[in-house]
Amino acid sequence: MTGELSPIDKAKFAAAKRSVDFVEDGMRVGLGTGSTAAWMVRCLGERVREEGLKIKGVPTSVRTAELARHVGIEVISLDEAKWLDLTIDGADEFDSDLNLIKGGGGALLQEKIVATASDMMIVITDTAKEVAHLGAFPLPVEVSPFGWQTSRALIEEALTNLDVMGREVTLRMNGDAAFVTDEGNHILDLHLNRIGNPRQLALVVNQIPGVVENGLFIDICDIVVIGHGDGRVELRDINAGTVEEDRIDFLESDNLFSDI
Repeated sequence: MTGELSPIDKAKFAAAKRSVDFVEDGMRVGLGTGSTAAWMVRCLGERVREEGLKIKGVPTSVRTAELARHVGIEVISLDEAKWLDLTIDGADEFDSDLNLIKGGGGALLQEKIVATASDMMIVITDTAKEVAHLGAFPLPVEVSPFGWQTSRALIEEALTNLDVMGREVTLRMNGDAAFVTDEGNHILDLHLNRIGNPRQLALVVNQIPGVVENGLFIDICDIVVIGHGDGRVELRDINAGTVEEDRIDFLESDNLFSDI
């Protein structure tokens, strides 16, 4: 079954599989959203079923919560957990300082709240997501539906004074209607091409009325696990300044693919 996966999917699976080795019995774990995070949730569910691992998962979206329950992970809210030992999530881009762009799946608000309420954040990704400078992936900004066009105009005005290469701002759509987040908000995608100063951009955008949160994750990620299509994984720890290499055997977990 694993042979039917694309190299990118194999890379995502390898990163996800390696990341769950960080989860220990009794932990409260933030569960990310997106295609790579879905592999991670399945791998965690496998450990729960086969090893008797006892954890409590705090999902970052409705769809992650549904998947977690489906694979046997106990789901609780962040208010119930209060604080988390670890969050594992994907990213749309990351740079050498492990700063991220997230929100391609529309769950950036819950993802950022959960990640910052954790002792550690691990990002699982593939090599295509690494960039020299953030910004090639459109930056998601979650905004209130009330007055969203005013918020967009204010964002466009602010961008003229920031170090970016592009300034197009578009409303994310879901078919013919505006995309709606789990919190009932809209998302504006900022097509910036290159962000010269991510920290400054994040601070400025979050001051604009109507903006709920932006998809720049600055100084939040501790470890990135990068998967490769041949099963190799690379672990970069920004705090320890270390780089490790490992390998995942796909054949060990063929049962994960039975209902994909």
